[in-house]
Amino acid sequence: MYHLTALVTLLAIAFYFFTCINVARSRDKTGVKVPAMSGHPDFERAFRIQMNTLEWMPIFLPALWLFATYISDAIAAGIGVVWIIGRIVYFIGYSKAAAKRSPGFAIQALAAMALWAAALGAVVLRMT
Repeated sequence: MYHLTALVTLLAIAFYFFTCINVARSRDKTGVKVPAMSGHPDFERAFRIQMNTLEWMPIFLPALWLFATYISDAIAAGIGVVWIIGRIVYFIGYSKAAAKRSPGFAIQALAAMALWAAALGAVVLRMT
């Protein structure tokens, strides 16, 4: 069983849901009406945070689960928590200014790439 990886998966989905709610709140606060996708910098940053999180989830989630399956549930979950922390740092920084998004982006990208590379290595090793 992969209880820890499942928990991290649910936390990642909860964080994504939070970013969706943040976009809706930002629409109300800034007056950007549906279906507009631009119009106020605060809204645009909130929307990009949501979209960037969505763009990374198909990279992060399969790598997380492959790592858990081939290497370790606990280590996968630990690296997954680092990914979520990176997304939170990204959210906080980008919410203030676009130029402040880089540290969080780097944290989550490194975590995702570590999961992916280790999972790839484990799969290849098992094939030989």
